[in-house]
This record gives sequence, C-alpha cells and structure tokens, in this order.
Amino acid sequence: MNLRVRVVHYGQAHWYADIDDADDPQPDDPFWYVDRCRTQAQALDAACTELSALSKRARRGDHLHRVLEITGVAV
Repeated sequence: MNLRVRVVHYGQAHWYADIDDADDPQPDDPFWYVDRCRTQAQALDAACTELSALSKRARRGDHLHRVLEITGVAV
C-alpha cells in the first residue's frame, strides 16, 4: 500500500489534510482527514503523526478502514 498525505488551503479560513492510497483516483474517501487547522504546519503535523500510525498498522497486516466505512459519510 502506498499512502500519501495531501494538505490543502481553503481560502483565508483554514487548512485541510488527508491520507489516502496514492493509487486511488477518487479523493472523496480517504483513510483519515483533519479539517479546520489554523496553519499549514498544524495540518501537516497532524497528518504525519497519523501517517506513522497507519503505516505501522499496514505493516502489521491490519485492514485500514476508510472514512466512509466508519462514518457512512464521504469527505
């Protein structure tokens, strides 16, 4: 599995970050996301922390659940 982090700035208001499979053509159902970060650094720090945890789980062979599987709502 090839995970990637994406960080996006939404106007002047906030930053968004998510983690998804790099081969997934649809960005609407990541494995993890955070929204309303005040700074790019805050969004990136949160994503890197979660990426480390997800990577460890993937190496163990755990199934990684997508947001839609857990919440029933696409991002």
